[in-house]
Amino acid sequence: MRGEESGLAARLAAVRQRIDRACAEAGRDPATVGLVAVSKQQPAARIAAAIALGLVDLGESYAQELTQHQQQFPGVRWHFIGHLQRNKVKLVVPGCELLHSLDSARLLEAVGQRAREAGVVQQVLIEVSTEEATKTGLPPAEVPALAARIVAEPGVRLVGLMGMAPFDSPPAQASDTFRRLRTLRDELEQRLGRSLPTLSMGMSGDLEQAVSEGATLVRVGEALFGPRQAR
Repeated sequence: MRGEESGLAARLAAVRQRIDRACAEAGRDPATVGLVAVSKQQPAARIAAAIALGLVDLGESYAQELTQHQQQFPGVRWHFIGHLQRNKVKLVVPGCELLHSLDSARLLEAVGQRAREAGVVQQVLIEVSTEEATKTGLPPAEVPALAARIVAEPGVRLVGLMGMAPFDSPPAQASDTFRRLRTLRDELEQRLGRSLPTLSMGMSGDLEQAVSEGATLVRVGEALFGPRQAR
């Protein structure tokens, strides 16, 4: 095994062990937790090594980089996890398995129009702003109204929520953040009368807390790939 792939294999095994342990403690089946390898700003060799090791769900935060990597690495399920500007929707839809960061009615309109033009149904998550964790995302109180609009938008399918805990928050705070996100998802299911099976929450530093609170996707970058390249 080449050096690049060998190092990544060891880190991947460690991440999977963390997920397995968190699932065991929460009484969950590890098969219910998907791993999105965050490949943004990573060199092509590392991405190729990840794919060779069987990782098929990769996440990008920049539209141009997503387009480039789609061309380089066909057969991957690409997730767009960053803030998406409306003028770059055409670079993400179609071709993106799941858009994690829908956070406004205007972006919804752009995504819906592009999806209809392309003849696809774009799966999306609403990005929820939690405790100033990010400068993007929708305040929880505004999520139900946007969810109702998504349900009525042709070409777009709402499948759940995405959020993150504040950077470097202690485990108890991270758990509380993720618990509130799960509760919001559960309330939305009741309000909309439909299943929203996906909770994208948890990253390298807090995936255990996210898994314990019901995450179905964890987004892991540096714990897998090492430090990102500077832009």
